[in-house]
Amino acid sequence: MRVRKRKGAEEHLANHPQYVILEPEAAKGKWHELFGNDNPIHIEVGSGKGAFITGMAQQNPDINYIGIDIQLSVLSYALDKVLASGAENVKLLRVDGSALTNYFEDGEVDMMYLNFSDPWPKDRHAKRRLTSKEYWARYDRILCPEGRVIFKTDNRPLFDFSLEQVEVAGWELDNYTFDLHHSEYAEGNVMTEYEERFTAKGNPICRLVAHRDPQKNK
Repeated sequence: MRVRKRKGAEEHLANHPQYVILEPEAAKGKWHELFGNDNPIHIEVGSGKGAFITGMAQQNPDINYIGIDIQLSVLSYALDKVLASGAENVKLLRVDGSALTNYFEDGEVDMMYLNFSDPWPKDRHAKRRLTSKEYWARYDRILCPEGRVIFKTDNRPLFDFSLEQVEVAGWELDNYTFDLHHSEYAEGNVMTEYEERFTAKGNPICRLVAHRDPQKNK
């Protein structure tokens, strides 16, 4: 989600260290200490302006949420939503989602959300897609044994690619749908800004939930 540069965004993030982790490498293996509890840790890679991560935090106060985005201005808008919500179970990181193992210890994360990720449509860029087998290998490290990845997109070619990569990477599907909002999985769904926009246009939203296949990862 590209947005115009926001004046004062860096200062805005720096002024709220209770929500924005400015030295994420130092947090590796210490997330429960930072949150001050032993609740499950759920992360969203590509949190955009924060509608999803904030909504989830409000719905589930017994879960710790971490929103990740590399764009300074975007993350500052996410901080606005967190502050307005009053949710205390959210942290924000301005880091690249390709380097998650730098910020999370093996098995430290309980759930991952990938929402409307960049499709990188050219074949030569397939490895950059957040649902390529290369990325599933990284998720395998930071997720606990029972961990799940939940992926949503309106891009059908990317979704078809993702379904294939789940198997290639040695993971298994819990479930998937090509039209989330008209499926049995719609209840409790929290929408992102992109999702609200695409849904208003009548575009179907695809979603999958995957876990590691223990037999293939022995």
